[in-house]
Amino acid sequence: MKRVLRQRLVCALAAVALSGCVSNVPTPNADLRHTGYADMSPTLQAMQLDDTQNPAMLWVREGEALWSKTPASGQSCASCHSMNTSTNTSAASIKTAATRHPAFDDGLNQPVTLARRVDLCRQRHQNQPPQNADGPEVLALSAWLTHQSRGLPIAPSTDARMTAWTQRGEQLYRARMGQLNLACTHCHDQYAGQRLGGAPIPQAHPTGYPTYRLEWQALGSLPRRLRACMTGVRAEPVAADSVEWVALESYLMKRAAGMKMEGAAVRP
Repeated sequence: MKRVLRQRLVCALAAVALSGCVSNVPTPNADLRHTGYADMSPTLQAMQLDDTQNPAMLWVREGEALWSKTPASGQSCASCHSMNTSTNTSAASIKTAATRHPAFDDGLNQPVTLARRVDLCRQRHQNQPPQNADGPEVLALSAWLTHQSRGLPIAPSTDARMTAWTQRGEQLYRARMGQLNLACTHCHDQYAGQRLGGAPIPQAHPTGYPTYRLEWQALGSLPRRLRACMTGVRAEPVAADSVEWVALESYLMKRAAGMKMEGAAVRP
């Protein structure tokens, strides 16, 4: 019992200390337009750039196979979305898909992330059971689609219906949370570029998701990384299917507008 109380006291003191040294409206870092790639060692940068060494490419290749695979019931992705020519409208749409999501879904009357769009297509046109963003097929197909957008600028949806969702995402980004009483903006704006636990604090630009993280030894989605951030400040993550994740991702994409997609990225 004493040990538990001591641990709680340490957490409380840390929260007080951090809340005292972090302002409610942080002064932004001078340069908020570079991705986590710039903070990595030359060795990790070389790993990301070399498709034969980049472990994320294993998922990209799996996604490529799934794209052309016809399930027992339904049709293949390729049968609806032709990729035969660069002048094909569908091909151009697929190439830029990762740069434009989250985007509004008329059927659901709300925005959906790229991973959710993939999963909805699987359910609607292939009669497949639903998966989350880190489900094996959704993750692989998302990786392949993101790889198609590599080098293209992020171009958030201009649909007016997205405005309220983006604004909600910004509110979440700036809201204090957890026992440490920190907001996303405190780490990723004010303290971006400084070090935490020996690692540089990134600016939280979603240019490379799904991303292979050495910490995970696997590919993972942006929601997985966001959940890790929330638990890192000792906050209770919202449910995996919560609309808060969509709103937050919508804001992060708007915040990174114009930055180039990395596709099949690697991170420490």
